[in-house]
Amino acid sequence: MFLLLALLIGVISGLRAMTAPAAVAWGAALGWLDVSQTPLAFMGYRWTPWIFTVVAIVELITDQLPSTPSRKVPVQFAARIVTGALAGATIGAASGLLFGGLIAGVIGAVIGTYGGAAVRARLAASFGKDLPAALIEDAVAVIGAALIVVAIS
Repeated sequence: MFLLLALLIGVISGLRAMTAPAAVAWGAALGWLDVSQTPLAFMGYRWTPWIFTVVAIVELITDQLPSTPSRKVPVQFAARIVTGALAGATIGAASGLLFGGLIAGVIGAVIGTYGGAAVRARLAASFGKDLPAALIEDAVAVIGAALIVVAIS
């Protein structure tokens, strides 16, 4: 179950890079994910979820800008893989499967990056503009991340 949730949180990272670690940090800070005795204990520190949340909100805003590069360019793609790995590893660490969660998070991030780009492109084409598709993707990422973390609790 934890590895499936790690894969799914990785997919969320593929959609919105910072939403997944923000959600997982909240889960750790609220005690839903016990990572206190792991190398990822910092995810449950008092300020970690707040920092990730601020960065996630900034990402949600900047994603709407026409100058924002594609999620498939190397820097954006790498960021999604790193955050997917972090979020997946945090979920995995809570069940003693840190490395398995990390791998699942990376795989999910790749799926979310390419799958999210394809679905958003189709939605944008059907709407005739990108903004509604981007807002739908934002909602899926935020709600999906929340549901994944709540499923752990």
